[in-house]
Amino acid sequence: MLSTHAKYSLGQIVRHRKHPFRGVVFDVDPEFSNTEEWYQAIPEGSRPSKEQPFYHLLAENDQSFYVAYVSEQNLIADYSGEPVEHPDVPDMFGNFDGAAYALHYQMN
Repeated sequence: MLSTHAKYSLGQIVRHRKHPFRGVVFDVDPEFSNTEEWYQAIPEGSRPSKEQPFYHLLAENDQSFYVAYVSEQNLIADYSGEPVEHPDVPDMFGNFDGAAYALHYQMN
């Protein structure tokens, strides 16, 4: 049985360690749960281990909004106090307290 603990929580804002984007966590997989094709598209030297939590983010950068799937090792907490402007945030979350968003409802 796999026993993992996610470092980041739903509603928390995080940044990517290497790429210039940030986002709010809306789901967590206890280990890699995307396609093998997606995984193989990552350059071999940059591929994260599959045996760690992976986070679904409502992400943003200077040019766009999108959904990102990122390994825990590639994330850091965002302490900027700035909200995420992704247009889907109000559909999933309530108020922003400067560090995280409140959930509208309990997720599984």
